[in-house]
Amino acid sequence: MFPAKGVSDVISLGIGEPDFSPPPHVLEAVKQALDEGKTHYAPTTGIPELLEALAEKARKDYGLSYDPNSEILIVVGGTHAIFLALQALINPGDDVFIPDPGFVCYEPSVHLAGGIPVSIPLLEKDGFTIDEDAVISHITKKSRMIMINSPNNPTGSILSYDALLRLAKVVEERDLLVISDEVYEKITYDDARHHCFASFPGMHERTIVVGSFSKTYAMTGFRVGYAYGPRRLIAPMALAHQFSVACVDGPAQYGALAALKGPQDFVKKMVAEFDRRRHLVFSRLRETEGFRCSLPRGAFYAFPNIEDFGVSSEKFAEYLLNNARVITVPGSAFGKHGEGCLRLSYATAYNQLEEALNRLEKAAKAFEKA
Repeated sequence: MFPAKGVSDVISLGIGEPDFSPPPHVLEAVKQALDEGKTHYAPTTGIPELLEALAEKARKDYGLSYDPNSEILIVVGGTHAIFLALQALINPGDDVFIPDPGFVCYEPSVHLAGGIPVSIPLLEKDGFTIDEDAVISHITKKSRMIMINSPNNPTGSILSYDALLRLAKVVEERDLLVISDEVYEKITYDDARHHCFASFPGMHERTIVVGSFSKTYAMTGFRVGYAYGPRRLIAPMALAHQFSVACVDGPAQYGALAALKGPQDFVKKMVAEFDRRRHLVFSRLRETEGFRCSLPRGAFYAFPNIEDFGVSSEKFAEYLLNNARVITVPGSAFGKHGEGCLRLSYATAYNQLEEALNRLEKAAKAFEKA
């Protein structure tokens, strides 16, 4: 990747975090925890109140039952849950299917666990969805696990109920484990709906569901995530957790508890604003020659195709940085099937987005003449 340091007047569409502050009652809960001296080690798996609240969330949102004492783990953000699951459940040489394009931590995390990442292409022509036949064609005796992510980073796609049902049948027939990264579950648009993979037939007993407070409540810096799963999968993760970080920050957990138990109007307002920005980005990119873009259905990313410019995604992103002073992320950062696209985050202020899109349009026209 290329550095943005030293380039002035830059607008970043690169970072993947909400540009909102957490709800006031969350901040107050953290302050109260500090004032009450809750600054010592927290229980390894999480404070009991938060575990209970997450068990209730699973019942309400997914219709699933998880024992808060043995089937839920509080972790240092969603990425930590993924890291722990791979460390605890993957043996050296095991094949792990990962979506491509997919979140940048997937492949390195598999390597760190000694596994072999196997790319499953998410193709633009198919709406960036998983083709179960592509999974089947790559299955060998070494196949151990599949990672899925819906809503998806970087594409903004959402896997449909039918697609997930077909995939669940393959997973059960081939005796695979699953990490289902669902950190963007509450950020969906129009009639799109998130479906928890563990709620599909046979999946509760073989799926680690990864969630986080980072995206839903704009709590990225708090580093509080969680994992749901059957005891046989959570127990080894909890051991790896205990001997790596011991526990998650206590006051931050009380903030997370307040987020779950408090009013949810913050989430609705934030998603509504993301929706407004989504339509702006989509309409402007569609009007700019050289870009081809579908309307994202979830998360807060657009993933336009830039193949018409005739250069690599890294070269074009570097061009936009130097000539438009706009930071984007090359699609190649998310896997070989991300090449030819850019990721644009619209988790930035509306007026900043307008200015960034004006700059992109001007730079695109200048590139055509170059």
